[in-house]
Amino acid sequence: MSNTEREVHDAARRAKDAAADLAPMTRADKDQALLAVADALVAEAASIVAANAEDLDRARADGRPESYLDRLALTEERVSSIADAVRDIAELPDPVGEVVYGSSLPNGLELRQIRVPMGVIGIIYEGRPNVTADAAVLCLKSGNAALLRGSSSAHSSNTRIVEVIRGALDKSGVPVDAVQLVPGSGRGSAQALMRARGLVDLLIPRGGADLIQTVVRESTVPVIETGAGNCHVYIDEHADLDKAVAIAVNAKAQRVSVCNSAETLLVHDGIADRFLPRFLREITDLGVTVHGDDRVLAYDDRAVPATEDDWATEYLSMDLAVKVVGDMDEAMAHIRAYSTGHTEAIVTDSQSAARRFSSRVDSAAIMVNASTRFTDGGEFGFGAEIGISTQKLHARGPMGLREMTSTKYIVTGDGQVR
Repeated sequence: MSNTEREVHDAARRAKDAAADLAPMTRADKDQALLAVADALVAEAASIVAANAEDLDRARADGRPESYLDRLALTEERVSSIADAVRDIAELPDPVGEVVYGSSLPNGLELRQIRVPMGVIGIIYEGRPNVTADAAVLCLKSGNAALLRGSSSAHSSNTRIVEVIRGALDKSGVPVDAVQLVPGSGRGSAQALMRARGLVDLLIPRGGADLIQTVVRESTVPVIETGAGNCHVYIDEHADLDKAVAIAVNAKAQRVSVCNSAETLLVHDGIADRFLPRFLREITDLGVTVHGDDRVLAYDDRAVPATEDDWATEYLSMDLAVKVVGDMDEAMAHIRAYSTGHTEAIVTDSQSAARRFSSRVDSAAIMVNASTRFTDGGEFGFGAEIGISTQKLHARGPMGLREMTSTKYIVTGDGQVR
């Protein structure tokens, strides 16, 4: 075992001990700790921004673009917003202890299935340092210990944020090892976390498709696959034209760099002549490059020819693949071939078409006459999310606090034997 692996596993053991102490804590105690974390973040905003400046200096030296620097940057106002998000999480209901099922058996045994924390959750993530605070407090609220492995580009920011959180936990009587940064910043530390089976109960990758697939492929710890979103919008022949244009434009252009942004638009041949000229004019005027099939190219000379790769691409940019299909069956076959199982939408005034699409398309979320951009824990009323699961085991779709728990059975008897 390498030194890095030994250090990571030691951190995981400390997290496991902390999780055991954290699990029985009351909601009041956890909420008090979260509010203390929020206050500490505000009080230490200047030191967090100073640490962030070190990350920004390195990023500039590496020639990172302005858009990257903006995502990385923290100001005192942004730190205050992070603290507000922590307070919002403190106000959410606590899922731990919730009775999922209960019954009295014929032999007199009382059976209850209750929600319990997962235990130790490892999170490997890229990008913005606000994720460090978000992930830590979501784990704390749901009774889990967090092992955080952020990107090296935000190492100074992440380190300072975790120091502030741990200081607040210590003053609140919560085990400080309930929140830890994974030791090391190289690939070896991430690999050690992925192979800490028996010490880490669950691993959640947050980031681009390459990161997610690497974790899924290399981890021996159970993984929840999140985030990759090759999302589709299908415009049915019975769609209302105004709704169809508004939904398709919003799904693509409202925010392009997120996993619930639409990447492919499928248009029924029966509505193409009425829909596409108007839609293409609006979407290209917004700066979106349309990658279209031959039918689409005939409607707008600003469109570029689509390749096979375009149908499978999660752009996360001002690009959109557009195809005309003969009917819903062709649209659904295309989605089956290329979807990542995140979110698909249908725009139609036909109830039978909506029901057929909803029952036959197999993704985590199906939108009927609504933008794909609504697949989000906050929009669903969960208050917050750790990510959006695109798999079927344990959790699927936006993962709120409830999805960060497991269950166990409590069986109470009065001397019964079998």
